[in-house]
Amino acid sequence: MQKYVPSLPVLAAMCAMATPTHGDEIRTTLADQTSVAVTIYNQNLALVKDSRAVTLPGGTNQLAFRGVSAQMRPETALLRNTSVADNLTVLEQNFDFDLLTPQKLLEKYTGKDVQIVRMNPATGKESTATAKILSTNQGTVVRIGDRIEINPSGRYVFSNVPDTLRDEPTLSILLENKSRKAQNYELSYLTGGLSWQADYVAELNSKDDGLDITGWVTLTNNSGAAYNRATMQLVAGDVNQVRPQFDRNVRRGLEEMKMSAAPQMAQESLFEYHLYTLGRPTTIADKQTKQVSLLTASNIPVKKELVLQGSNYYYGSSHGDIGQKIKLGVFVQFENREKDGLGIPLPKGVVRVYKRDSSGNAQFVGEDNIDHTPNLESVRLKLGDAFDVTANKKQTEFKVRERIVKQNVFDSSYEIEIKNGKKESVNVIIREPIPGDWTMLEESARHEKVAAGTAQWRLSIPAGSSRKLTYTARVKY
Repeated sequence: MQKYVPSLPVLAAMCAMATPTHGDEIRTTLADQTSVAVTIYNQNLALVKDSRAVTLPGGTNQLAFRGVSAQMRPETALLRNTSVADNLTVLEQNFDFDLLTPQKLLEKYTGKDVQIVRMNPATGKESTATAKILSTNQGTVVRIGDRIEINPSGRYVFSNVPDTLRDEPTLSILLENKSRKAQNYELSYLTGGLSWQADYVAELNSKDDGLDITGWVTLTNNSGAAYNRATMQLVAGDVNQVRPQFDRNVRRGLEEMKMSAAPQMAQESLFEYHLYTLGRPTTIADKQTKQVSLLTASNIPVKKELVLQGSNYYYGSSHGDIGQKIKLGVFVQFENREKDGLGIPLPKGVVRVYKRDSSGNAQFVGEDNIDHTPNLESVRLKLGDAFDVTANKKQTEFKVRERIVKQNVFDSSYEIEIKNGKKESVNVIIREPIPGDWTMLEESARHEKVAAGTAQWRLSIPAGSSRKLTYTARVKY
């Protein structure tokens, strides 16, 4: 059965008739908003503080707070009177997020009568029939008189909109008010649908020993609400949302947290996280991605490394040839410290690296993710694999020295040949993870034991040439 889709005129007529009526409630809309502050976390979570000027009669009132996030967590909502705190007592609150649509309206009228207006195509005259909606599942089934019709044509006319439907997300609050004067109210709540991430653009210099970097904050708003001229703050860090006391801590800190103004993104410590504040108001529209400048730094010293990363599987048996034309990873590393032009906590994100070609055009050379990086830590990026520098690796000898119940002892020898097809010399790092209790018996170049299970060699390979590393290791399991 084909699903009924109302025509545009039908939709227009249905929505035009859909003016919600909710008794004697008092509505506050975005027109009453005096300020809004949004603190966004990395994990699809935001704290919204929406301030509005509202005049309420004395006594018990039903206040409809319209224009809130469709993904509000209602259990975190907190309304307070910022003019005189004692003037307000919240008795009950309900979050209405069942939004008004033609389909929802039809569903709510299942089992009820509506009017269907039809036009006679021959005469152009309209007639009205009373129809009872029987079902809206995969189409509309109605009873008109003594017959059943499926997806009848015409305009649907409804007498009203059910109180359970809203044309936009609304927090309905039953409260006791002691003052009849205009008051300032602040609604604070946690919501999903808002997230941010850091994106970085870096450009290497011609010698690959320095880079310029620009950081951007990318905001995404799918919360179902807009935040006009909002004071925006970002929290970098992994906040645990499971702890029950988190919501209480947020509420307790609402009055204490102040919005600091700065000409650019200012950062400060907040508990075990970092808080970034945009120094100007910004509008975060619904269904929008926005980028805001985070940082800019120039001439940061960089170390470039070509790394051949080995494996530990071939130290316990005979393998012979291990690999031909093995690719070497290309890494760049820099320090997050003030003397090198940085020294601020870097939020996790993607670093995209560019380099200019001989014509001066910036070309993309790779990207990598970084985690939250505090001051004085290193940033290490893998940009790809080398094209002109390759390695051939083979096991040249394998001997079983001992086989006893609790321990095996093996001697194995290896040859690694690094070939450099570039027009300049390169420095290469060979890193071998060796299992068990190991000892280096022989080697053509001196290794460095960088970890308990890792041997590392540094070799310089002349332009258009090659160099071999040979070594023999004794491994005890």
